[in-house]
Amino acid sequence: MVVLAVAVFVMLSSCAVGCLGNKNSTELKLWSMENQSMALQLAAVLKEMERLKCEQTTLQQQQNALTQVYITSHQKRAQKEVGTNILTYGSNDEEEDNLPFSEEDSRKRGDPCFHYTVLDQAWRATNTTTKNKMCDRNFKWKGWYRLFYNGKSLQMPEKCVPVNKCGTQSPLWLAGPHPKRREGIVTRRVCGHWKKNCCAFRSTPIQVKKCRGNYYVYKFTEPSSCYLAYCADINTLVCGRCRRNQSCVSRDKINWRCKGKKRMSSKKIHFFASYPGQLKGKVNRVKYSKVLVNVGRAFDRRTGVFKAPVKGVYQFFFSTQTANTGLKTDLWLVVNGYWAAVSHTHISRPSTVGSLSTYMTFLHRGAVVYVTHNCGSSWANAASMTITFGGSLLAQWK
Repeated sequence: MVVLAVAVFVMLSSCAVGCLGNKNSTELKLWSMENQSMALQLAAVLKEMERLKCEQTTLQQQQNALTQVYITSHQKRAQKEVGTNILTYGSNDEEEDNLPFSEEDSRKRGDPCFHYTVLDQAWRATNTTTKNKMCDRNFKWKGWYRLFYNGKSLQMPEKCVPVNKCGTQSPLWLAGPHPKRREGIVTRRVCGHWKKNCCAFRSTPIQVKKCRGNYYVYKFTEPSSCYLAYCADINTLVCGRCRRNQSCVSRDKINWRCKGKKRMSSKKIHFFASYPGQLKGKVNRVKYSKVLVNVGRAFDRRTGVFKAPVKGVYQFFFSTQTANTGLKTDLWLVVNGYWAAVSHTHISRPSTVGSLSTYMTFLHRGAVVYVTHNCGSSWANAASMTITFGGSLLAQWK
């Protein structure tokens, strides 16, 4: 007989009647089932597991309710500061959406991308004209803000806005490009349009930061005078729909679109050449006449020069062979006029010695690379190919 004794302290509070029988009492229940069948023992265990599961769900609901109360209290405080604003603590990044409130807040403490006030006021849109002119000098700006239009994310205009738009007389626009995410927090000038002068009012500069998810946060300040107000560019609504691997771009700063970010290309550049003869003393530029590989045609056999056709990371190798006792032989790799790497040999007794050197570097388009024979003696023939020069493009950058 299997003996199963289960002692459970049960706290019945707010669970549904279907989960917990008596919801207003606290009892200590002890089952002693020494003489019961295995089926009854298992049934009792399963029933107890269901009760514990229900109790766990109730505790989770209570925790969520407390969190909501906490957020609501901050929302009310934010509404007193700036119209219909709502204080938020999370970003729009998909990978952050499922994080608990407390964990997200503590992990990103101090980052304005996770601590900002939502500024959702339709009158700020660049296509809005109102009779009652607004003035942002009357607002008590504090901290960072993110612009919305009817619940959809957008950003400040980067182009002059016509007068009497954005619910004010002199609309404020960003006199400079929005930053890239790697730039962090930047300071930008703000201009107000008035009497055919796009920068008639040069307001106090503001700070801007780009966040994950293709949106921006702004540290607004009081404008220099009235009636000036910060604009929300209605044309940039498309930017809020860009994916993580896309950026929001525009040629005229009016029509915006999502564009995939530039990645490393797979363009192929490879070359391998040899010098089938002897080199003695100083040779300013070795002309490798026998070219075996020249994918991309970046190596010139007439001059012995490799010219980088694209910007990227390249790797080069060059070699020599010498047999003169007591004589040192140096070949140098020259990159844009600088001696970057050496292939060195020095024989102390009668023998033949070869040397192979490699070098990796980042080159801009048009960079020039060649090999110079600085001193000593190198030998090769058509079959041995001991004096060689070659390289490859490892990664291209746009």
